Amino acid sequence: MLKFVNYWLAPWLLVLLMLAPGQGQAQRRKVPEPKAKAGSAGKRKDFFRIKSPKIQYVRPDTTILIETKDLPDDNSDEAKSIFFNPAKKLSIVSEDTTTLDEGEPQIVEMTEEVLIDSSWIKVAGYYSIWDTRNINPYRVDGRRLRDTLNLQLVEPTKQRFARMPLRTTPLTSDFGFRGYRWHYGVDLDLDTGDSVRAAFDGVVRISKWDGGGYGNYLLVRHYNGVETLYGHLSKALVAPGTFVKAGQLIGRGGSTGRSTGSHLHFEVRYEGNPIDPERMYDFPDYKLLKDNFQITSALFEYYSKALRAKAVAKQRSASAASAARRMVTHRIRSGDTLSEVAQKYGVSQAQLRRLNGNVKTLRPGKTLRIK
Repeated sequence: MLKFVNYWLAPWLLVLLMLAPGQGQAQRRKVPEPKAKAGSAGKRKDFFRIKSPKIQYVRPDTTILIETKDLPDDNSDEAKSIFFNPAKKLSIVSEDTTTLDEGEPQIVEMTEEVLIDSSWIKVAGYYSIWDTRNINPYRVDGRRLRDTLNLQLVEPTKQRFARMPLRTTPLTSDFGFRGYRWHYGVDLDLDTGDSVRAAFDGVVRISKWDGGGYGNYLLVRHYNGVETLYGHLSKALVAPGTFVKAGQLIGRGGSTGRSTGSHLHFEVRYEGNPIDPERMYDFPDYKLLKDNFQITSALFEYYSKALRAKAVAKQRSASAASAARRMVTHRIRSGDTLSEVAQKYGVSQAQLRRLNGNVKTLRPGKTLRIK
């Protein structure tokens, strides 16, 4: 019996002997951590925190470096008034997005009406394209005309006559290349407040402000197929959709927009293509050259020159900007020192002395060349 008990207890004793040392080791490993010294917790080093660099603010210099001649802004109506590249034809519709049905926009026809020859008709029916915002919505390239179009400027039997836009028409600037851009009309001298009159019978299509070019201007669509534009007005007296007779007062002369003095900028256009007004008018003799006018592609051969002029203007503008980037100046203020200016622009004091004639004393109001 004792032998039988020994036989079954032996394995269990062996297991207990194997576990006993492990427990002792586990007990020995439990060493209490030393207490942190007072104030040491805030000084523990964090190896994963990135130290942000110190950035020194430098006030930008706003000194005007290069003065350029005033030209129309690229986004002005005047700059955007020549688009001969044919594009998708516009239709007499406008998109009404105020009421949408499951994302589908509704297309509605314009219903503006004007009184023409004592009968009310839709503007859309009288003019193939009616746009009260864009000078040239037609996208017709006049150079591609194949036929000769004969326009009747004056029709006495229908009581349609022509008038000069001003009481006198002293010409101060011609149609063509001017500076390094193309001038698409003529400039007629006037005093601010002088009367500006419609050249032919027609309907006012645009009455708008263009701060980067024409200023206050009007554009009138005429029976005979041409459109006339009147720029730099001090005040426009008619609204889009107004029917006007030749010689009717439509505005007052001025010098608004990109203008250096009071004058009328006067343009003649056919389907958006500018025509030299001196081909239609004899300004010194204050009259039309003829009662009719022929439209041919030859009238618009100047456009290639206009494109080259525009390219030259862009190139010169880019060169001026590049020069401005290369040359940096600083206007000296009271309290400035050479070391502070050098630090501000990240250059050496030796460079400042070299570029400014070995300057030693900085005088407020003077200009210091930096680069």
